[in-house]
Amino acid sequence: MASKFAEFLDKNKIDPRRVLVASRKLERLLPDDRAIRLGKRRAKKGGAAATPAPAGEEAAAPKKPRSGRPVTPRALAAARGGKPVPGPAKTRLVRAVNYLLSQKKKDAIDLRTLF
Repeated sequence: MASKFAEFLDKNKIDPRRVLVASRKLERLLPDDRAIRLGKRRAKKGGAAATPAPAGEEAAAPKKPRSGRPVTPRALAAARGGKPVPGPAKTRLVRAVNYLLSQKKKDAIDLRTLF
């Protein structure tokens, strides 16, 4: 018996290789993400006055950086085979599938739909 994830991919005609590529694109570290990490390292090392924030950005909450870790072929195979998949990998899979669904002009899904 196939897993819910594998059935969903078959029903929506999504190639698993596209899930890997989409995840790699979505989770890739951008210069903004690297700047956030640098700011955290400097704040940890040098105290509160490590990096001055540009004007107008102090009031805004810091944006959550991307993980830099895409879905691996091993995690994708485990999800398709119905084996246990860690929570962060499930979230990455859902993010990649939602990206592919948006390209097909379909509605986004949530975690419980796939797992």
